[in-house]
Amino acid sequence: QRQFLESGGGLVQPGGSLRLSCRASRMITSTFNPATMGWYRQAPEKQRELVATISSGRSTNYEDSVKGRFAISRDNARKSVYLQMDSLKPEDTAVYYCNTVPSGGEWGQGTQVTVSS
Repeated sequence: QRQFLESGGGLVQPGGSLRLSCRASRMITSTFNPATMGWYRQAPEKQRELVATISSGRSTNYEDSVKGRFAISRDNARKSVYLQMDSLKPEDTAVYYCNTVPSGGEWGQGTQVTVSS
């Protein structure tokens, strides 16, 4: 079983919304809870980039292009991280992954987000 299990992607029109979920299935609670977690994305022919982070104290940071549109959250009891994405744009099209920040271990399969009319 992979360390991170991402879900919630799909095809959505510009301006639409999606909510991504990630379960850190193989992280133990004592490791997950103090970890800063992040959502990353990789568009075709581009490098993977970090788009949102959330600390153990729930402080958040966002890459400039998603500020005001994306919201990251976490549920320590479920060892899960979420990404609410609103006002989606075609340039948000990518495979989205979660991982620790900095990243470590095996990456999950990711979840495909396609924004297109």
